[in-house]
Amino acid sequence: MSVLYSIILAGGSGSRLWPLSREMYPKQIFKIEDKEDSLFQKTFLRLASFTDDKNIITTTNVKHVSFVREQLKKLQEKFCRTIDYKMITEPLSKNTAPAISLAVKYISDIKTFAKESPVVIVAPSDQVIINREVFASLIEKGIKLAEQGYIVSFGTASDSIDENFGYIKTKKYAKVEAIEPSALKVSKFVEKATTQEKKDLLVGKIFKNSGIYIFSVKTYMAELKKHSKEIYDIVFDSKVTTSIPSISLNEYEKLPNISIDYALMENTKKMVVIPFDVNWTDIGSWNAVYDMAQKDKLGNYFSGNVIDIDSKNSMVYSTSKLVATVGLEDKIVIETEDAILVSDKNNISNNIKNIYKKLNGKNQTAKEIHKTVHRPWGYYTVLEEGNGFLTKCITVNPDAKLSLQKHFHRSEHWIVLEGIATVVKGNDVLTLHAGESVDIAI
Repeated sequence: MSVLYSIILAGGSGSRLWPLSREMYPKQIFKIEDKEDSLFQKTFLRLASFTDDKNIITTTNVKHVSFVREQLKKLQEKFCRTIDYKMITEPLSKNTAPAISLAVKYISDIKTFAKESPVVIVAPSDQVIINREVFASLIEKGIKLAEQGYIVSFGTASDSIDENFGYIKTKKYAKVEAIEPSALKVSKFVEKATTQEKKDLLVGKIFKNSGIYIFSVKTYMAELKKHSKEIYDIVFDSKVTTSIPSISLNEYEKLPNISIDYALMENTKKMVVIPFDVNWTDIGSWNAVYDMAQKDKLGNYFSGNVIDIDSKNSMVYSTSKLVATVGLEDKIVIETEDAILVSDKNNISNNIKNIYKKLNGKNQTAKEIHKTVHRPWGYYTVLEEGNGFLTKCITVNPDAKLSLQKHFHRSEHWIVLEGIATVVKGNDVLTLHAGESVDIAI
C-alpha cells in the first residue's frame, strides 16, 4: 500500500452558525456532539484510525492559527507526541482549491517519495460521522482506486437537492468495478445546481457529495495542471513550508477564490464515487445541528440552561444565560454572551445570511469576535466596559506569556485569581499568587 497522508480543511468561518460561530471563532472548534472533543478533534481522531497521526496535515487561515494549534496540542498529548503536528497556513482565505493545493505541494516536496506517489485523503473539519469502523472500511476501498489513478469521492444516495451540497450522477464502468465492485464512474458532477441542472440531475439516481476525497499526489497534480493551470502554476512553482504563512502573500493573493469542486471535480474525467452508506452530517447550519441532535418526544432539542413549556419541533441553545421559552413551534433560539438569535426554523439559513450582511458599523464586532477572545497565549473575556474603564478576565495557558508592553493613556490593576503569575514590571520580576495584585502605572 502507498504511504498515506490526510489533509484536514479547517479554514472556514461558518457564518451560517452565527452567533455561536464568528470570523475569529470558527465552527470547527465547537463541541457539538459531546463535551470532550471538538468537531476538528473528532475529524483528526477519525483519520488517525487509518493514517499515521504524524501524517495528518491541517490547512487553516492565519487568523485561526491559535485555535487550531490549541486543538492540536491536546491531540499531541493523546498520542504522546513531542513534535508539533504539521499546519499549512493561508495568508488570506481563498477557498478549498488553493488550500488543498498548498498541502499537496508540501507533501510532494518530501524527498522520501522519489519512487512512489503518496495517497492523500482530504476531509472537512465540520462533519459528524457516527460509525467510525464503516467509515474506515469505505476509505480502504477508496485508497485502492486512488492507487490506480482515480480521484475518489463519497456520496449518499439522494432523491432531492439541497443547494448547499454538490451532486453526482453515475454510470457503471467495468474497469472501475474490477478494482472495487461498489464503485461507480462519475458521469456528471455539479457543485451548485441551476434550476435546469436540478431537473436534469433528478432524472435517475444521484448522490449527495460528502466533500471527502482521495487521490494520489501524482494524479492530483496532473489533473490540476489540466483543468486549473492558474492554481497549478502559482502553487507548484512556490515554496510551501510550515511557517506562518506557508506561502508569501504576494503569491497567494494572485490565486482565484474557488472551491476544489469548481476548479477540478466538475471537470476531471478521473472521478469515481463510492456510495457513502454511513450516517454523516455536515454541520453547516443550525438546521443540521437540529437534525442530528437527540430530541424529546415533542421534537425539541434543548442545550444549556433552558426552561421550556409547551414548545414543539424547536431548538433552544444556551451558552451562558438562562433562556425560558413558552409555546414555540418550528423555531430556533441561540443565546451567546453578547448576541441572541431567534428565527423560524424553516428559513434560518437565509435569515442568517441577511443578518450577517447587516452586521457592520456599530455591530461589526458581533460578526468577528465573542466577548471571549482567544489568543496564542490563552484567552480573555470582557466582563464590563464603560466610559473610562474596561474589566477583563484573562486566562494564560501554562508556560505561556503575554508580550512586554507599555501604555501611555491608561493605568492597569492586575489581580491573580488562580495559579502563579510571573510579572515583569520594569526591572522587577514579581511572583504573584492567588489574591495578590500589582498596579501598572501609565
